[in-house]
Amino acid sequence: VMDVPRAETRRYGVLDVVRESGNLVEARGLVEKPAPEEAPSTLSIIGRYILDPAVFVELDRQEAGAGGEIQLTDAMARTIGRLPFHGLRFTGRRFDCGSKAGFLEANIAFALERADLHEDMHDILTRYGAAAEQGQGAGG
Repeated sequence: VMDVPRAETRRYGVLDVVRESGNLVEARGLVEKPAPEEAPSTLSIIGRYILDPAVFVELDRQEAGAGGEIQLTDAMARTIGRLPFHGLRFTGRRFDCGSKAGFLEANIAFALERADLHEDMHDILTRYGAAAEQGQGAGG
């Protein structure tokens, strides 16, 4: 889990936190993509899960919702209260690959950190940056 600006809570599942101990948080509930004024916290669910088998039982019982999708967070929310539900605060660097810009940023950052791609990527970014400053597109 990770704190996000309150205005961004509408993009994530958000925990309703009971208590915190260091990087570990215990939740009493979660809300999927709440309006900022209705978010119980700014602690957003951003990562991977280790789930109790009971969550999968709930998934089996669940009807498809909007768009014909079955939401994992709905099944998780129904198990909270019956089972302990915890989150671990993420402290590393995170990219939001759910957006096109975030996906591109992740790939650029990855390329810049690789010795075999760094120089080429730096040259490409410099070229595109110069073109953008001159109000030109990628082709110059």
